[in-house]
Parts: sequence; structure tokens; C-alpha cells
Amino acid sequence: MSVTLTDQDKLTLRTAAYGAVTLMAAADAAGRPHKAATGGSVALHSATGLVGHVLAEKFRDVELKGRSVAALADHVLPALTAAMSLLRRQDPAEADNFRGTVLVAVETAARAHRGEPSPTMADMARKITAALDADASVSGTTSP
Repeated sequence: MSVTLTDQDKLTLRTAAYGAVTLMAAADAAGRPHKAATGGSVALHSATGLVGHVLAEKFRDVELKGRSVAALADHVLPALTAAMSLLRRQDPAEADNFRGTVLVAVETAARAHRGEPSPTMADMARKITAALDADASVSGTTSP
């Protein structure tokens, strides 16, 4: 299946993926946010397929700013759902690839700590996963 992504689609994917890592780092503000951000970003750069190409492109269009974690989440969580929706419409395999890539980045960011992630990081990971899966519950499809 051929996937055609507009510049806006690519922006949505990058905002969603890098935003998820940024949310994880923000949730770790009292711990090691720089390690969470670095680990999550490295995981995103390890992506393959169409998703990997989009995330590896040089970009300056992603704006992940907010006066609070809530403001950032208001921007990123809907972008995660939108990214899954647009990929699922064009190529379900790439939607699964995107979901898996983001979840690996989130898990990598959460492992900035030795041992288990903090409760705030675990909660943020649940919110990110729910946003990734929100489109599937509406459309009646499921991801692994």
C-alpha cells in the first residue's frame, strides 16, 4: 500500500512522537528529565519504515511549548490520536509501526531511572498509550 503524507501529516507525526518523549521528560521533572528526553529521542531515531523516515527528517516545524505539563498534553495527546488515525486510514502496518515506535520511546524514557519508573512517569505513559489507542476504540479496530 502506498502512503502519501502531506507536510501537515508529517508535522502531526513528529509532534506526536517527540511530544510523547517531551511529556515523559516533563513527568520526570524531579528526577532525570534530560536522560528521559535523550533516551526517548534516541529510540525515535531508531525507527524504521515510513515512520522512521519521517522522524529522521530535519525539521523546525514542531513546537512543543507550554506553560505547564497540562498545556503540553493538550497539544500532544490529540496529536497522538490524530497520527494513529491518519496512518490507520492509509496503511495499518505503518500505524502499528508508529504505535510501537512511540511506546518503545516512552519505555526508554521511563527507564531513565534505575528500577521502576516513578508514579508520575507511569501515569503519563498510560495517558500516552490511551491517546494512541483512542482512534482504535472509536473505529472498532485494535492494535497489539
